[in-house]
Amino acid sequence: MTCPVVVIGGSAGALEPLLHLVQGLEAGFPAALVVVIHMPPDQPSALAGILERAGPLPAEQARDGLLTLPGRIYTAVPGHHLLLDGSRLKVSLGPRENHARPSIDVLFRSAARGGPGTAGVLLSGGLDDGVSGLWAIRRSGGRALVQHPEEAESPEMPLNAVRQVDVHEILRAAQLPAALTTWAWERRAQGTGDAGPGTTEPPSRQGWPNMNEDERRRLHTELQIAAGRDAPELLGQAPLSPMTCPECHGVMVQITEGATLRFRCHTGHAFTAGTLIAELRRAAEESLWSGLRTLREKQFLLEHLGQQFSTTGQAAEAAALRSELGRTARCAATLRETLLGDHTCVASPSDLDRENG
Repeated sequence: MTCPVVVIGGSAGALEPLLHLVQGLEAGFPAALVVVIHMPPDQPSALAGILERAGPLPAEQARDGLLTLPGRIYTAVPGHHLLLDGSRLKVSLGPRENHARPSIDVLFRSAARGGPGTAGVLLSGGLDDGVSGLWAIRRSGGRALVQHPEEAESPEMPLNAVRQVDVHEILRAAQLPAALTTWAWERRAQGTGDAGPGTTEPPSRQGWPNMNEDERRRLHTELQIAAGRDAPELLGQAPLSPMTCPECHGVMVQITEGATLRFRCHTGHAFTAGTLIAELRRAAEESLWSGLRTLREKQFLLEHLGQQFSTTGQAAEAAALRSELGRTARCAATLRETLLGDHTCVASPSDLDRENG
C-alpha cells in the first residue's frame, strides 16, 4: 500500500508554525512530510535537526533518489530544488523560480501528480511562491490548506493563496496537526489510488488527475525544466508574453491557472505575476538610479570643460556649457525627487500604505 504525502512550504515567519505543526503530530503519522522553506543558498541548513528535536518524527535532509516513507520528514537542500518523482525524492539545480531555489511551486507541482494522495500546506511568507503549486494540488484532487493570514508573521503568501486558490481550509498553526492527521488516516485507509508520490510510475505516463491533456503536458514540461533538463517545447505550450525574463532577458510565455497568472522563459526561469511585479519595481528603481548617476557624471564633465573654456578665454563655449549644465542639473534634481520624494512609480503597495497610514 502506498502512503500519502504532505508537502509544506513557507518563507519569512514560517518556522514557528512549522514547529507547531511537527510538535502536534504523533509517532506513526501515516504520511511522509516534505518541506521547502526559503533559505540562503550558500549556507548549510539545520532545519531537519530542528524539526526532529521538535516532535516525535525523524527528519533528514533530502538526498537524490531517497525513498519517501510514512512518518518521516524530508527537508530541502539549500540552493537546490526538491521534487517528488514517484515515491522518491529528486534534488536538482534547475533554474530558479520566483528567484528561489528551492522553490515551493516546484515541490508542490511535482507532488500534485499524486492527486488525492497529496496534501499541500502553505505557511507564512512574502509574495506568492507556492500559490501556483497549491493550485495544481487542488486541481488534481489533493487537499489544499493555508495558515490563517491573521496569524501569519508574513501574511502575503497565505493571502495570495486564499485569493487565487479554492483552498479547503484556512487554519491556525495549532489546528493543522489534527486536520492533517485526520486527512492522512482517511487517505491511508482508502489508498492513494493515483500515480505520483507513493508509486514508481514515471510522471510522463501518470499523474495530475482532473487536469486536461494540455495542462498535464505543460506541467510535465515544467518539471523537466525544474529537474535540470532543457525543454524548448514550452514555447509552444502557452502564449508568448511581451515581457522578457528579468534574469536572462529571454522570451517568456504567459501561463494562466484559474485566478493565477505566471510567466516562464525558454531558459527555464519562472515568475508568478506578484514576483514579476516586484522584480519590475526593483528594475525600475535600479534604472532610475542609473539614470541619476549618468546625469551626475554629465554634470561633472560639463563643469570641468566649462572651467577649461573659461581659462582659455572661450567665453561663448563656456556660456553654452553653463546653459547645458543648468538643464542637466534640473533633470537630475527632478529624477532625485522622484526617487526620494514622490516615488510611487517604484514603491510597493505596502510602502504606500505605510506612508498614507
